[in-house]
Amino acid sequence: MESTREPAAPIAELDEDAAQLAALGYDYDTTFKRDMTFWGNVALGFTYLSPVVAVYTMFSVSLGQAGPPMFWSLAIAGLGQFFVALVFGEIVSNYPVAGGVYPWSRRLWGRKWAWMNGWVYIVAMFATIASVSYGAGPFLGTLFDAEAGVNTTVVCALVMLALALFFNLSGTRILNTAAMVGLICELGGAVVVGAWLLITARQHDVSVLFDAFGAGDGKSYFIAFSAAALIGIFQYYGFEACGDVAEEIKNPGRQIPKAMRWTIYIGGFAAMFIAFALILAVPNYEAVVADFNAGSTNDPLTMVLISAFGPIGYKFVVAIVLISFLSCLISLQAAVSRLTYSMSRDGILPFSKKLVRVNERTGVPSTALILAAVVPASIILLSLLLPDALVTIISFSSVGIYIAFQMVVLAALRARILGWKPAGSFRLRGWAFPVNILALAWGIIGITAIAWPRTPEAPWYVNYIVLLTALGVLGVGALYMWLKKPYLVGSAPSGDATSQINTIAARPREQVSR
Repeated sequence: MESTREPAAPIAELDEDAAQLAALGYDYDTTFKRDMTFWGNVALGFTYLSPVVAVYTMFSVSLGQAGPPMFWSLAIAGLGQFFVALVFGEIVSNYPVAGGVYPWSRRLWGRKWAWMNGWVYIVAMFATIASVSYGAGPFLGTLFDAEAGVNTTVVCALVMLALALFFNLSGTRILNTAAMVGLICELGGAVVVGAWLLITARQHDVSVLFDAFGAGDGKSYFIAFSAAALIGIFQYYGFEACGDVAEEIKNPGRQIPKAMRWTIYIGGFAAMFIAFALILAVPNYEAVVADFNAGSTNDPLTMVLISAFGPIGYKFVVAIVLISFLSCLISLQAAVSRLTYSMSRDGILPFSKKLVRVNERTGVPSTALILAAVVPASIILLSLLLPDALVTIISFSSVGIYIAFQMVVLAALRARILGWKPAGSFRLRGWAFPVNILALAWGIIGITAIAWPRTPEAPWYVNYIVLLTALGVLGVGALYMWLKKPYLVGSAPSGDATSQINTIAARPREQVSR
């Protein structure tokens, strides 16, 4: 059975979380179940952020581009995204509504801005799901000794996508459990693998983190480092997923901002630790850089792991890595399905009546989840036409996510200038403006680093494919908005952050229920 919504109850009859949601202007929807725990919320953000996925997917490419100093991109991106997480935490505390960036932008700026923000984020999330599935393909093929190649990667990627959909359709409790299992396996795997490499396979001391070993010769090293920085940029998003399920966790205004910060802390530590251990275990950096420049398919990551763990131990590590990829995919699908649901609840997406359906038994938006598998599967199949599919998909998904993030950050800064006074449980108070400005500055730097052309010898469209694709997504969204005017549909509040109409909804919980 599918249901769109049950009749709203009077605010006085609702619990505190439901009353807060109703006071924000949304009819209380009993089809969502608040079954997610705090650590389940942290796990959701962590498995979406997934340090193992980012490091294992991009390690060889980044090391070949910039040498060992590529490690520092993880620290730089972590700090920049921490500022973004603080801004998001203050916003979600004020507006604990399912869907994340779309409802936040709607309240902070208005209907048109929210439509474009949601559109960009949905497309970028579909691309991110495709990139993670594609990155998992070679590992799944290796586990079953399948013949390496593009076709094997594509088939294995589709299998991972289908498994993630199966778990998501099973309900929020299964999602909570899957996220917790993913966190334990991924964090445990990162610590165990990293520690074993440092104890038994370390080839160098810490000084190598400051030596490029010939990377970037013949051109500015900054260009090489910024290209390698995609590993850090790809690593540090996912914390916003904690807010996507704001209607599925108790006391979201207090719990979600804390969960976002813990996602950064734990994910950042795990990513930097495993990257540090892998770097020190690579025997010959000059060879890695030379192989990369020559277009060789030699993979230093695989060689290091097989050397340290042996063939059987390597298979065990691959199995842990695959659990990390699967849990990341589950979290990604869950996040984008809730955003799709949120926009469809306001009636602003095509086929909104179907996408807003929530399964009465499992309490999840099943149609939106299926869409979150079908579109990425199409991207994976189209990747057969791309010469460097993985890096291209990751670059586009990352720039799309960063654009969507910065639309929220800019909307928050604009709202503050116009007088917005956050009233949630988590507030930045006197630090609000400096943190907001730093978050915006970091986002601009990150977007520039992703989209900047780095191969002048290649055709112009190869150099600018990320920028062209991003502009294409923005253009399609703007055209649809101009022709269909979807932002005019729906009665959900918009652009009211600078008024005092709904501040009661963001007050501490004990005040809401009085």
